[in-house]
Amino acid sequence: MPESVPPARTRARRGPWWAWLALATLACLLFMRLGLWQWHRGEEREAQSRGFARGAEKLVDLEKGGGTADIALYQRVRARGALDASHQFLIDNRSYRGQAGYEVLTPLLRDGAAALLVDRGWVPFSGSRRELPDVSIAAAGSVSLTGRLGLLPGAGLAMGHAAPAAGAWPKVTAFPGMAELAQAVGAALEPRILLLDPGAPFGYVRDWQPPGMAPMRHFSYAIQWWSFAALTVVLWTLMAWRDRRSVVKA
Repeated sequence: MPESVPPARTRARRGPWWAWLALATLACLLFMRLGLWQWHRGEEREAQSRGFARGAEKLVDLEKGGGTADIALYQRVRARGALDASHQFLIDNRSYRGQAGYEVLTPLLRDGAAALLVDRGWVPFSGSRRELPDVSIAAAGSVSLTGRLGLLPGAGLAMGHAAPAAGAWPKVTAFPGMAELAQAVGAALEPRILLLDPGAPFGYVRDWQPPGMAPMRHFSYAIQWWSFAALTVVLWTLMAWRDRRSVVKA
């Protein structure tokens, strides 16, 4: 008895089966990779949060001529010098509780060491780019300030980089690099900045938190991506099972 030949409709179903397999495999690999990336980001954020907590456990004095590069990030330190009120920066595109504003950076001039930029906190946007907030400093002479060592605001969430504006001080800038700020000041700057303690003088709104999203958000995103991978496997299995039943019935 001659071998039966499946109908054309059944053979047409068998062709896409391998294409769907390849597509499902690629999708699963992509979802798994994205999930791993989010999980690793969550672990990084956890490490940063632990470092942020450890930084408050003790106060380190920045000795005369001492730099910040070898001190742990977010470590709480004390620095002495004179605030340079004539060379201040307003970091644009910084918000607090949904309100637009600036972060104020003021150089702390230290004897025998590079100047240390002090982030004095957040001030609200006045409503006009022509009317900058008053960030003048009445006090003069040597001061002793405490705060955490941090980094300049990163460009990850930036609305656009803008070098320090030319003209009068304070200069408005958005997500600048330290080299740009040093060039504008005309002096060497430490690679890290001082996040002024909330209780220290000369500051504005200061509610310092570890950077980035909370670790649990990254972990939840990772679980979502892995759920998509599992769902892809389930959908492909159902499609393959239905295709196989169709072939058997034919």
